Amino acid sequence: MCGSLGLQGSPASLRRKVGVSRKVYMDYNATTPLEPEVIQAMTEAMQEAWGNPSSPYPAGRKAKEIINAARENLAKMIGGRPQDMIFTSGGTESNNLVIHSVVKHFHKIHAAVGDTAERPSPVEGSLPHIVTCTVEHDSIRLPLEHLVEEQVAEVTFVPVSKVNGQVEAEDILAAVRPATCLVTIMLANNETGVIMQINTLSRVFLPLQPVPEISRRVRALNQQRAAGGLPGVLVHTDAAQALGKRRVDVRDLGVDFLTVVGHKFYGPRIGALYVRGLGELTPLYPMLFGGGQERNFRPGTENTPMIAGLGKAAELVAEKCEAYEAHMQAVRDYLEERLAAEFGERVHLNSQFPGTERLPNTCNFSIQGPRLQGRLVLAQCRTLLASLGAACHSDHGDRPSAVLLSCGIPLDLARNAIRLSVGRGTTRAEVDLVVQDLKQAVARLEGQA
Repeated sequence: MCGSLGLQGSPASLRRKVGVSRKVYMDYNATTPLEPEVIQAMTEAMQEAWGNPSSPYPAGRKAKEIINAARENLAKMIGGRPQDMIFTSGGTESNNLVIHSVVKHFHKIHAAVGDTAERPSPVEGSLPHIVTCTVEHDSIRLPLEHLVEEQVAEVTFVPVSKVNGQVEAEDILAAVRPATCLVTIMLANNETGVIMQINTLSRVFLPLQPVPEISRRVRALNQQRAAGGLPGVLVHTDAAQALGKRRVDVRDLGVDFLTVVGHKFYGPRIGALYVRGLGELTPLYPMLFGGGQERNFRPGTENTPMIAGLGKAAELVAEKCEAYEAHMQAVRDYLEERLAAEFGERVHLNSQFPGTERLPNTCNFSIQGPRLQGRLVLAQCRTLLASLGAACHSDHGDRPSAVLLSCGIPLDLARNAIRLSVGRGTTRAEVDLVVQDLKQAVARLEGQA
């Protein structure tokens, strides 16, 4: 299987491209290279579909066809409907668009009720309230913190369990208030790999899988809230890390919104947003205004080549996800076996929690020792290309990951943490090179006076 999954973006080809020998890339949670088929789809779109998709001549019609096909492939990848998919510039825009929409919808509905009702609304005078958890990506956390600072909304950050690294459905539901309008919980964590999903192959709900359970209970709660004149609560999940690594199905998840990020599954750096019953069952309000593209929800002349690449990447995931997952898990498990064999009890696997599933490619670990902060170890590595955790936090020095601390990882271990994430083309031979590189890096650091 490993040979059949060799890709243009494998570490070997990356070495050839940049002219650097003996480099092994293990930061696929940060970004992935483009698949050859994706590059081909983008190139063909640039050559043959350069016209404006809103124009009637052949190059414009070709562009529109490509966009429609990409929308269908994205929908197929997540089990949704093409008409419920909106293209965006990436995950940050998709997440911000959800937050913007629910806050605006709250004010719109609240104002309408206040103007027409004979008695005051139960939430009159309240700010819209959003529930999330403490391990969300910055593209969720920071806009929410900004809304709080601007006194536009109130937010509850629910801590994750220190036992399993997940947020508990009970804790999320307990945080819901009369003015709550959104619950947003990521599908898989980018640092620990912990999954908050169900087993979609067996369609059986597993314990400690909160996203579908939260959706189910929120739907039941919304029936009670409607009877009391309270706003409905919408559910969003950021699926950036899960897509391409395991099956994702919006029907199983039961969410109203789902964020898609192309460069996490060997596609280009654009994204999409799934909205259940777009404009009918679930509201969406544009942040941009212009020519009316994307049914006015996200105007601007469509980036046809990027959309073509995103559609091809989604098509590959829909066809080959199980093979990708099996390969990555086998290589990741071998990596952890080799770390344990080399470092023994000194290595701590920060992403292993009892009874909890995690992404098949993610290994977050620490090597115990006073001089072995993750940043210092990586600086000493001559083969390994990786990061401490979230790539957007790479300039935080020795500051330990807030995600790991939230999950109960002790401070000294969190400081030493390194996140390795393998890809579709990573080999066992490359794992051996990386573990040897880490061994030598640790020896150099501990040999310093």
